[in-house]
Amino acid sequence: MRLWSIHPVYLDAKGLVALWREGLLAQKVLLNLTKGYKHHPQLKRFKETSNPMETIAAYLFGVIAEADKREYAFNRGKIYGKYVKAIVTVTHEQVSYEFEHLLAKLKNRNLDQYQKLKRVEKIKVHPLFKKVNGPVESWEKRPKRNS
Repeated sequence: MRLWSIHPVYLDAKGLVALWREGLLAQKVLLNLTKGYKHHPQLKRFKETSNPMETIAAYLFGVIAEADKREYAFNRGKIYGKYVKAIVTVTHEQVSYEFEHLLAKLKNRNLDQYQKLKRVEKIKVHPLFKKVNGPVESWEKRPKRNS
């Protein structure tokens, strides 16, 4: 599960569809409708808000806004609740880490998108988030490096 902090505009078609599905899965987990994923680290920042369901709904509405711009037919009826403005902080280093992670994926999957994005200097975040100074988030699972 990857609930990107970066703006969905950066995702290719495959990435945006995957984000929608993973966001809906996260919503099910937060509704306690699944057996698995209950302790997935990507959910920590949603669970730590005063209203996790409103927060994941705000996240999903951000995803569907990008889908609408691309004229994709995502079903907004799958979002629990209605849109409520929510803001969650995300660190600058987390955003940079995610952007580099996306670039690595796109280099293998969508070279045109990779070439376009590797020139981005100021990374936009998903509308739910506000960027603050700080290191990669503690919940992020990074591959271990060989020393």
